Amino acid sequence: MDSPFLNLSLGENASDKQESRLLLRYASQSSLDESSQKHVPRSGTKEKPPYHNHHHTNRAFEVMNVMRRQNLLCDVTLISDNNSEVSAHKMVLAACSPYFYAMFTSFEESKSERVTLQGVDSTALQLLVDYVYTSEVHVTEENVQVLLPAANLLQLTDVRDACCDFLQGQLHPTNCLGIRAFADLHGCLELLSHADSYIEQHFSEVVECEEFLTLSPQQVSKLICSDRLTVPSEEKVFECVVGWVHHDLETRQTQLPLLMEHVRLPLLSQDYLMQRVEEEPLLKANLQCKDFLIEAFKYHLLKGEQKLSFKTPRTKPRQPVGLPKVLLVVGGQAPKAIRSVECFDFKEERWFQVAEMPSRRCRAGLSIIGGRVYAVGGFNGSMRVRTVDVYDPSTDQWTSCSSMEARRSTLGVAVLNNCIYAVGGFDGSTGLNSAEVYDSRKNEWRLIAPMSTRRSSVGVGVVNSLLYAVGGYDGASRQCLSTVECYHPDMDSWSPVPEMSVRRSGAGVGVLDGILYAVGGHDGPLVRKSVEAYNPEAETWTQVADMAYCRRNAGVVALNGLLYVVGGDDGSANLASVEVYSPKTDTWSMLPSSMGIGRSYAGVAIIDKPM
Repeated sequence: MDSPFLNLSLGENASDKQESRLLLRYASQSSLDESSQKHVPRSGTKEKPPYHNHHHTNRAFEVMNVMRRQNLLCDVTLISDNNSEVSAHKMVLAACSPYFYAMFTSFEESKSERVTLQGVDSTALQLLVDYVYTSEVHVTEENVQVLLPAANLLQLTDVRDACCDFLQGQLHPTNCLGIRAFADLHGCLELLSHADSYIEQHFSEVVECEEFLTLSPQQVSKLICSDRLTVPSEEKVFECVVGWVHHDLETRQTQLPLLMEHVRLPLLSQDYLMQRVEEEPLLKANLQCKDFLIEAFKYHLLKGEQKLSFKTPRTKPRQPVGLPKVLLVVGGQAPKAIRSVECFDFKEERWFQVAEMPSRRCRAGLSIIGGRVYAVGGFNGSMRVRTVDVYDPSTDQWTSCSSMEARRSTLGVAVLNNCIYAVGGFDGSTGLNSAEVYDSRKNEWRLIAPMSTRRSSVGVGVVNSLLYAVGGYDGASRQCLSTVECYHPDMDSWSPVPEMSVRRSGAGVGVLDGILYAVGGHDGPLVRKSVEAYNPEAETWTQVADMAYCRRNAGVVALNGLLYVVGGDDGSANLASVEVYSPKTDTWSMLPSSMGIGRSYAGVAIIDKPM
């Protein structure tokens, strides 16, 4: 009888011929191997280690796959949900899948030539059988939703894990809730955990997407009760709850108390509570929700130790794990106004470029609201400006928003009660004592009470819901300032606080653990390396360790209990280095890597690492 391998060439296409040649080569090689083994001479020398052919297993599976395609020695036909059929070898299936091993050794299917697999899609079945023979599978957006459950059922864990890795890489605010539900349904615990973390870290974007509005009351409740939500303020949580209820008002308004129980109203500003929350019609009509509002107002009336001892689930600040952070450095003088923006990745200890600003800008203020970075005012190389550029790290793009009332460079900028305050500065002809505030919800600026003193090159910081304007230059008397004044937003008024020990214009200001730091600066031609710290509770300034370098017009920002002082100039040259202060040890160190260029008058901020 002729060998079955020799009959494969009759009536074949190109693919079949290639497979036939593989089988013929395998048959010939087997004969040669057999023949050569008969003539191996025995030797009296020391026994050698056994021969090992690293290609043997791969070649064997290649041949078995060709045999499967040719339906040679196949002893089972697998039938999918829609009656698609795939032939295979029981032994091969059992060797690769615990599901098939159990089926073909312990159950009645072991004697069956045809096996129906309930709940397995035809596309998934073909891909998985191909994987068993080839160890390769291509996961795509089109097949992952049928491939993962089928791989799970057939206990092909490598394919299931590949599907989970693919979905993890696809996580986006528009689909993460759906991927989370899919992972939960199929018991993919690692993907479920990653999806939960992603949702918490991108909460502000997730609640703006359509998927959020389709969640059940229990799902919304579980999401907003998390301590790990990354939100710019509790306002975002309140607004998303109101938006979810309004999406289907008739059905959902009864669920409001269940959800408001997890909104931390006491952490909202008093103005927002009175102007927005108290006026919300949904809350006015619900007695249980009014109780939560009363609790919030009561919390705001308490002082000091009383507030610390007033503890409910709604007074606990959220503690987000957050995304990896980077140090953002925007524009500056190098030596002229520049558009360049660069980031320092703390984990990788390297600098990288992001999108440039639309125009040159130095001597601006920088602040963050809702994850977006606002570059406020400054000098464009020819004139002082009142324009504001806005950077979105998620898209790596700049846009613009409403301009300030006044032109301001060398101004101080800070965020208080989720609004941006622009303080003092220089308009091109005179130093300014005026200040204004930006409401991002209304996209408008308005003037607030002026300071008692004109302050250009002023540093600002916020401690305990009060804004401090530190030092600067008084153009009227032509002298650098040691004075400091404090803005009370509830009263729209400024009041003096104790002066610094020395005059500082162009000082960097940062806040760590309720302490305000005034870093460097200058008094006329004298550029300082000294640093002093203000304790609002004790109302005293104290000296801390000097920096390694004299710096004025440096950017200052805090992260994880450390103070970062970025660039500036020493009176003769711009600096590219970054110094880091630890209050625990009262010591300074240098960041291991410097910026690409020296920058003074740059804006600095800590943002989530752009993905």
